[in-house]
Amino acid sequence: MINRFLAAVEQSSMKEKLPKFEIGDTVDVHVRILEGDKERIQIFNGVVIARSGSGTREMFVVRRIVQGEGVERKFPIHSPRIADIVVKRSGKVRRAKLYYLRERSGKAVRLKERFTTGAALDDAKAAKAERKAAKVAAKKVKAEAKAAAKAEAAK
Repeated sequence: MINRFLAAVEQSSMKEKLPKFEIGDTVDVHVRILEGDKERIQIFNGVVIARSGSGTREMFVVRRIVQGEGVERKFPIHSPRIADIVVKRSGKVRRAKLYYLRERSGKAVRLKERFTTGAALDDAKAAKAERKAAKVAAKKVKAEAKAAAKAEAAK
C-alpha cells in the first residue's frame, strides 16, 4: 500500500524527457542558479564518471579539469535545477565507474569516441531540433513581454 503511494509521488516528480547519456560521455549540464530575484543558467561541462541510484534518487557525477585541478560535481538527474543535459561526445569505456580518471592528467584522461548508429543519430538530431525550437519560442515570448512592457511604460 505505502509502496504504491510512494511510487505515485515519486513518478509525479520525475522529469518526462531525459537525454540518453552513459558513462564516459562528455556532457554540458545546464544548471539554474538563483542570485537574489534573478535566475541564470550556468553550464558545467565534463565527463560523466559515475551514475548511481534509481527513480528520483538517480544521480550522476561529472568531472572536469579547471586550471590544472580536477573538479567533480554530483547532480540529481530529476532535479528542477537542471535545465538541460546536452551530450557533446560519446566515450567508449568498459567500466561502470571511471574513478581511475582521478589519478590521470593531461592526455591520459582522454577517452576513445563511440560512434552511434543511424537511429541513435536521428534521435539526437531530433532532440537538438526540439531544443532549438523551444529556445526560439522562449525568445519570442520574452520579446513580446518586453514590447508589452515598453508600450505600457510609454502610456
